[in-house]
Amino acid sequence: MKVDVVLGLQWGDEGKGKIVDVLARNYPVICRFQGGPNAGHSLQFSGKSFVLHSVPAGVFRKNTVNVIGNGVVLDPVIFQEECQAIAKMGVDPTKNIIISKRAHLILPTHRVMDAASEASLGKAKIGSTLKGITPTYTDKTARKGLRVGDVLAPDFKKRYDSLKQKHLETLKQFGFEYLKGKIKSQDAALEFDLKTMETEWMKAIDYLKKFRIVDGEYELNSMLATKKALAEGAQGTMLDVDFGAYPFVTSSSTICAGACTGLGVAPTKIGKVYGVFKAYCTRVGSGPFPTELSDAVGEEIRQKGHEFGATTGRPRRTGWLDLPALKFAIMVDGVTDLIMMKADVLDTFDTIKVAVGYKVNGKKTDRYPFDTAAVIEPVYKEFKGWKKDLTKCKSGAELPAAFKRYIAFIEKELGVKITYVSVGPDRSQTIKL
Repeated sequence: MKVDVVLGLQWGDEGKGKIVDVLARNYPVICRFQGGPNAGHSLQFSGKSFVLHSVPAGVFRKNTVNVIGNGVVLDPVIFQEECQAIAKMGVDPTKNIIISKRAHLILPTHRVMDAASEASLGKAKIGSTLKGITPTYTDKTARKGLRVGDVLAPDFKKRYDSLKQKHLETLKQFGFEYLKGKIKSQDAALEFDLKTMETEWMKAIDYLKKFRIVDGEYELNSMLATKKALAEGAQGTMLDVDFGAYPFVTSSSTICAGACTGLGVAPTKIGKVYGVFKAYCTRVGSGPFPTELSDAVGEEIRQKGHEFGATTGRPRRTGWLDLPALKFAIMVDGVTDLIMMKADVLDTFDTIKVAVGYKVNGKKTDRYPFDTAAVIEPVYKEFKGWKKDLTKCKSGAELPAAFKRYIAFIEKELGVKITYVSVGPDRSQTIKL
């Protein structure tokens, strides 16, 4: 059997969680392959809303196995809070979630280091969610991190203390001192009660041990002998550590290839690649955003689309759809099926624009540029708005002609069919074309 993959094609927040929830009914195995609690996958069904950060979005589907892969970084405290909230929804997460031994743990000191590093950048901030993601992946590549499987070792506490001490030494370089269980910056602008954080973290480690901690690569490949799986990415392609707008990127591989390295499956096991994108663009944090709208139109999209981070609550930057960036994402991901989200947000607009190319430092191109400091001016094509409430549509036949023309143009430009269109937040408001 194959692993089908759901990926974000923009700067994250495309609506992947909803799509995984919709598609999950067709897959007995759902996997997360990268990222951590910096992700926020919003689900809405049966009049209820829920935001998942570390847990795969198939957790609310009966008879599914949800795999947290080796490419994920896991904060035990956030994971416990999330699972306890899931339990209140009538689902026992210990029964349908398994965790790879090779997934890395986010320590309390990772979160402190994240805050210290971001503060030191001043106006050059990356826009970190301050969840400890970057320092954890840094430790992973430096070959000194703690992994979930380590919690089962008899000397786990010793391993924890050793890494913690290395972190405290690093924090000294940022002007922080550790005294009586607290970490403080020299100007007292930042202060952390590490003793309390550690107590909470160790309790969460005990909770983590209630789950099946497995050799994820063996477990998943064994299941693939008889079952198909759906792999769920976090963030988006344009935030990939290699192919995103570096350095304004996340710390993991968000592209399709990341599903192989983040789960331990061969490239030959990859089946369909679902590329998820909004009918417009958003991004959170710093970095280039060619089609950004810093005007009343951008604010209208933000308010109508409820464009505020599911994890941070920060207002998202908004802009028109960017086809050169989408073409780039489709190329590096090998997308087979496109899924358009939040089309209903544009229902009331008289005119809708789509970027079909750029002028980069004055020269025309249809390629996304390497240089993030370049002056990028979008070249737009305008469309007449459909001026109809898409949330009322139940099938493709009910979609207005102007919207169908919008879809047809995008498909022709990108060379990939749009398989699903989302016309509202509920899982039922998803139309298969």
